[in-house]
Amino acid sequence: MNTSQISSLAVERARHPLQVRRLEVKRIDRISASFLRIRFAGDALHNFVSASFDDHAKLMLPPEPGQPLVLPEPGPDGLALPPGAQRPAMRDYTPRHFDAAARVLDIEFVLHGDGVASRWAQAAKPGDEVGLGGPRGSFVVPIGFDWHVLVGDETAIPAIARRLEELPDTAQAITVIATADVGDRRAFSTRARLQTHWIETGSTDALARQVAALTLPAGEGFAWAAGEAASMAAVRQALVDGHGLDKARVRASAYWKRGSAGHHETLG
Repeated sequence: MNTSQISSLAVERARHPLQVRRLEVKRIDRISASFLRIRFAGDALHNFVSASFDDHAKLMLPPEPGQPLVLPEPGPDGLALPPGAQRPAMRDYTPRHFDAAARVLDIEFVLHGDGVASRWAQAAKPGDEVGLGGPRGSFVVPIGFDWHVLVGDETAIPAIARRLEELPDTAQAITVIATADVGDRRAFSTRARLQTHWIETGSTDALARQVAALTLPAGEGFAWAAGEAASMAAVRQALVDGHGLDKARVRASAYWKRGSAGHHETLG
């Protein structure tokens, strides 16, 4: 592989101006056993940017049902809440689909447990307001790799689905996804040659064991993984130590952590 080809596969990091937008629920669709897709709309989306499939934007919700939504405002020291205002509940979500012309943004919610965002999504109705901050930055993985490995639990499905839609027909994609409910397994839309492995949610190393058993294709590839913190640490180890992938060709993130609320962390 020559220098120009290597350069074309370099990951790029982009920064975006911090902005908080007030949006309105436009539409709600049940798309699988545990997933709702909610469409948000608003003129504040006129300059929204999401450059990567694994971007995360901060959704801001009323602190309690029925309470007013007060959002941070620009000030001399950056964004801050007005004096006396109660901080909104905040959770990170993947921008699933954005239509710049229509100024609408889709986000998919996993209805699991008793989390503040899950409760809000289940009770949401058209006209409800939310705040949206970011994305602050994007980790842009080129689509020119020969192959792409995408690993995760339910929380990673929106990002995986978005990535598969972006890949060209010259690419090969391998997905390994753990779900607690078989009703959340879906058919993905992609031009890439796709090999899909669905497994049941189990022990912390269930995904890592399936990843370790993969036969990776020839050529240049990139592996991406997201989900529960301990599980993703095990997956990353299987990719780097087990398959011998260069750490620069692996991106693993903790979208959540058992026993912790609102956890989000890049593992490497």
